[in-house]
Amino acid sequence: MMFVKIPSATNRGLESIKVDVEVNMTKKKLPCFEIVGLPAKAVSESKERVQAAIANSKMDFPTRRIIVNLAPADVPKEGSFYDLPIAAGIIISTMNLNVPEKSLFFGEISLDGSLRHTRGALLLAFFAKENGIKNIFLPFDSANEAAVLRGVNVYPLKNLEDLVNFLLEKKEIKPAKYRKEKRKNFYEFDMRDIFGQEKAKRALEIAAAGGHNIFMIGGPGSGKTMLARAIPGILPPLSEKESLEVTKIYSISGNIPPKGSLIEERPFRAPHHTISSAGLIGGGTYPKPGEVTLAHRGVLFLDELNEFQRSTLEALRQPLEDGCVAISRSKERVFYPAKHMLVASANPCPCGYLNHRKKECHCTEREIERYRKKISGPILDRVDMHIEVPDVETEKISKNLERKRNLESSRDIKKRVEGARDVQKKRFLKENIFTNAEMGNKEVERYAFLEKGAKDLLSRAAFRFSFSARSYFKVIKIGRTVADLEGKEKVESSHIAEALQYKTENEK
Repeated sequence: MMFVKIPSATNRGLESIKVDVEVNMTKKKLPCFEIVGLPAKAVSESKERVQAAIANSKMDFPTRRIIVNLAPADVPKEGSFYDLPIAAGIIISTMNLNVPEKSLFFGEISLDGSLRHTRGALLLAFFAKENGIKNIFLPFDSANEAAVLRGVNVYPLKNLEDLVNFLLEKKEIKPAKYRKEKRKNFYEFDMRDIFGQEKAKRALEIAAAGGHNIFMIGGPGSGKTMLARAIPGILPPLSEKESLEVTKIYSISGNIPPKGSLIEERPFRAPHHTISSAGLIGGGTYPKPGEVTLAHRGVLFLDELNEFQRSTLEALRQPLEDGCVAISRSKERVFYPAKHMLVASANPCPCGYLNHRKKECHCTEREIERYRKKISGPILDRVDMHIEVPDVETEKISKNLERKRNLESSRDIKKRVEGARDVQKKRFLKENIFTNAEMGNKEVERYAFLEKGAKDLLSRAAFRFSFSARSYFKVIKIGRTVADLEGKEKVESSHIAEALQYKTENEK
């Protein structure tokens, strides 16, 4: 009887759990190959992949009774990354080799014995480093993703023959060195291309500088979508810590391409309004990240907000409030981060021409009321800034075309946004937050000091329009961002006055 234990890991949300792949082979009974330890369908199918891969790698598959146990046996196992540790266990046991010390095996195998790019490599590297594991054996195309972490030797394998020759000391495999992927920044629209929406541009600058949620309402063709899709061009690149957070999410969701590297640009996600609650928030039998998580540290753009299912929008309440998503299933509970900047847009009525300068609205009051009720008050209350995007007169467009060179570009606005973000980065150095929008009430009291005139103005506005506690602190946070853009230490009355302009109609 031969027994070997191959260390591996499984991912639960953005955390990893150690899994020992135990391989036991015996000659006493009829040949068979079984996998136990709560394997899902993809794991059970490893039997066929591993058997074909070993045979096609010029090795004999042992005709013995093979039992593979994935321990701990009470944790559900899902995914194809157990292929390599299972194959390694059978090969090491058959050839009587030693299991490398302080090592992890991870990766999917093709039928020809080659190793395929496998999601979750970066999380495995984090797990290895946190647990003092020095060596990782994984597919060649996944190595660069894991090699970003120092202190861990990442051995890239192209096929099973590479593994065998390495274990027999016939071939040297050098640990992978991280190579930064060269990317060209491409943004759909430049702020210079958008004419006649100076107030909206200013609002987006404030929102980008402080990470605030923003809701734009305006008729068809007013430029809401262009404004939203121009936001990535004014956002600063991800910091190193933010970059690792985002890359971990994209790694576990399988959105990092083969030989991919760290994600340095902020995500921009724009799901269609037919998306389900599970697609937006996350879920599934084995929970996967949704759009709110894939937009982490970036932008979640919900165009035509009124067209989304009401139940889908209501599911946004907790992520918008807490900045994370908790997905519970009968066998597990996982948490995903969801700290994004929500950008939403909508028409003022079903036809879109309510209060239009030239076109007549044909909607009844009841239709308009029903249309607006698709978005609940609690959802709107969680959006920091509300602006109207009016239609642009053709005369202004022709004039702006002539003086386009004099209009501010996204690059110009981005410099101011980066300056404000740098101020916030230093301010929140000891906190677990990055932007003004993430401040809780305690942080607001600590970091958003209001001058007397600003306090008086805010108090009068709060009394007159009956602000909720959330709205009260929301105005202060926006005022803090306006002050940061101007390089001011204290929040002045002019900053609060501008912040008050971005309230909903029923709060003004």
